[in-house]
Amino acid sequence: MQLSDKRVLVTGGAGFVGSHLCERLVADNDVVVVDDLSNGNEAWVPDAADLIVGDLTDPDVAAEAITADVDVVFHFAADKAVDRGEVDQFRENNRLTENVVERMDEVGVENVAFTSSSTVYGEAPRPTPEDYAPLEPISIYGASKLSEESLLSVYAHSHDLTAWVFRFANIVGPRLQPGSVVPDFIEKLEADPETLTILGDGRQEKSYMHIDECVDAMCHVVEHADDAFNVYNLGTRTTTSVTTIADVVSEEMGLDPEYEYTGGDRGWAGDVPRMRLSIEKLAALGWEPADSSDDAVRRATRELLDERE
Repeated sequence: MQLSDKRVLVTGGAGFVGSHLCERLVADNDVVVVDDLSNGNEAWVPDAADLIVGDLTDPDVAAEAITADVDVVFHFAADKAVDRGEVDQFRENNRLTENVVERMDEVGVENVAFTSSSTVYGEAPRPTPEDYAPLEPISIYGASKLSEESLLSVYAHSHDLTAWVFRFANIVGPRLQPGSVVPDFIEKLEADPETLTILGDGRQEKSYMHIDECVDAMCHVVEHADDAFNVYNLGTRTTTSVTTIADVVSEEMGLDPEYEYTGGDRGWAGDVPRMRLSIEKLAALGWEPADSSDDAVRRATRELLDERE
């Protein structure tokens, strides 16, 4: 599916990933954003895009946003707090996706791209391919994403829907909000330049991908993968430890703090301490990242610091 001269709906389009995708698409497409602004910022929505402010757990909002002239829905709206651990998060995320796909089916919109997460794999061997089984998420967030993937699979195989599912590594870059490690470290060091508290033992090690490359990869997959149900990992071939991220952030801020660790092998209940996704399937489709995880973290740190200035 070529992403030009299309009417594109981006749910959660005022958020971190969604707003960057909108910036990429508005030059060649008619872009509509629907967002309740709980995780996003109206100022991040490009002027050329139309904004509907509303909560997609309300079927009336889904009906307003998803009309028969929409060519593709990029479904990014979600409660994204991976460490929240509340069953309400599972219900809300699934209600969002149920309302989206039911409305798409009702009016005949046939294409949806969905942001899932590496958390669907749980603590899996590394690098983890898309066909790894069994999928055993250890967080409510991961469980909700896996459930939503399953619903999209049903609609893809039984309702003539084409679905692209993206299992993200850790995505970093401008507009990334506190709750993620890089902006958290920046905030902590601004408050106390002498000491940095690091959750866990600092040896947690994961893949990080810059938002620009994430958007590139998503667009490439939508334009080149044409199965009814397409699942792709998005990440890098490398990993970075939490302590290395602390070193990068400290260096970019010109600081040399003492590190204090809270202990244990993970930052919170439901945290997967080590993650690296296989991107061989993505590479076989003709796309590979240019930046390593370290490159992505350093670039994002500089951009986030520039934003704060």
